[in-house]
Amino acid sequence: MTSIKNIMARQILDSRGNPTIEVDVVLSDNTIGRASVPSGASTGKYEALELRDNEKDYLGKGVKTAINNINNQIATLLNGMSPFNIQAIDYKMIDFDGTHNKSNLGANAILGVSLATVHAASNSLKQPLYEYLNNTNKFVMPTPMMNILNGGSHADNNVDIQEFMILPIGALTFKDAIKMGAEVFHNLKSILKKKSLSTAVGDEGGFAPNLKSHEEAIELILEAIESAGYIPQKEIALALDVAASELYDSNLNKYILSSENKIIDSEGMIKYYEHLCKNYPIISIEDGLDENDWEGWKNFNSSLGKKIQIVGDDLTVTNKVRLKRAIKEKSMNSILIKFNQIGTISETLETISLAQSAKMSAIFSHRSGETEDTTISDFSVATGVGQIKTGSLCRTDRVAKYNQLMRIEESLGSKCIYAGNNYIS
Repeated sequence: MTSIKNIMARQILDSRGNPTIEVDVVLSDNTIGRASVPSGASTGKYEALELRDNEKDYLGKGVKTAINNINNQIATLLNGMSPFNIQAIDYKMIDFDGTHNKSNLGANAILGVSLATVHAASNSLKQPLYEYLNNTNKFVMPTPMMNILNGGSHADNNVDIQEFMILPIGALTFKDAIKMGAEVFHNLKSILKKKSLSTAVGDEGGFAPNLKSHEEAIELILEAIESAGYIPQKEIALALDVAASELYDSNLNKYILSSENKIIDSEGMIKYYEHLCKNYPIISIEDGLDENDWEGWKNFNSSLGKKIQIVGDDLTVTNKVRLKRAIKEKSMNSILIKFNQIGTISETLETISLAQSAKMSAIFSHRSGETEDTTISDFSVATGVGQIKTGSLCRTDRVAKYNQLMRIEESLGSKCIYAGNNYIS
């Protein structure tokens, strides 16, 4: 019986040059599984705790404590266990940690082990990870949500909305979707150059120019889509990640849109989104309101939920308890899925299952601090969520995920379908 023989962790750097964790799980048949853990900049208040050292090294961002927890406590705890029962492994770590937010061992420590274990299991069986994880024999290539213009916490510019994304809904294959996205990306760069606007990129690879308004950002993207020879809405649609919790002032109980010179309440934000959706081909808005504005979310979903995808991220943080409340209160119709918000594979899959049973769409997502790890690519195909959000068409930490998905599509051939517009709420 193959079992876990050893677990080793090390400190590596993420895409922002900050420390993160890489884990090797070694099995008794000498198979090794390796995974690394991402980190967010715009983080939800209710996410599981990422353990940092808060010492002089790396400006307090070191992860030596979490690594020691893996190499000593977790390695001993899981020694001899089967790698093929990830639920037993995950819940053993959760029980040992004993906190609601994984603050003893660190969610980054627990997640690193959880991810590396499934890699070891699939390697041991000589199966691709997407195949090992799939239990339906149905493979869906996700529609990519490509972040080509950055603002908010992901860029050093004056744009409030964090992400302006394109979705190649008219593509016939994932490979075609990547081509469409890359062509729009490069056309946008040319347009920005002609207008003497910055072509420097933000954390997730999107351009980060200073602009007069959010509508100017949208207009630039629409110009790039048309310059690339595509039809907005029919072939390429738009999506926004507002990250509104970053814009919310709890003292004023208002949202501050500096680039628009506006200070507005929840109702004003909803009217603002109604205006944008009426005038532009926007089919998805993520984190449109603050993570604690439950009443506002209910009104937001009531107003636009039948027309576009209303995505909860900071509101639900891949957490079943918060998702259950969102389902009950009809706060949204889609959920963003991030491994490190909850800290284990098992809890992530349980949240996806709950969302799907409630007829919600789900989107696998990277974080702004990423590595070359491509696990989310395999998971997005294996779970059939039909959407993935993993950044722009530059920076290896983003492109690595797209390249892995193209490899998967090539390997599956006729056994997979491209999601297109079919899995968007």
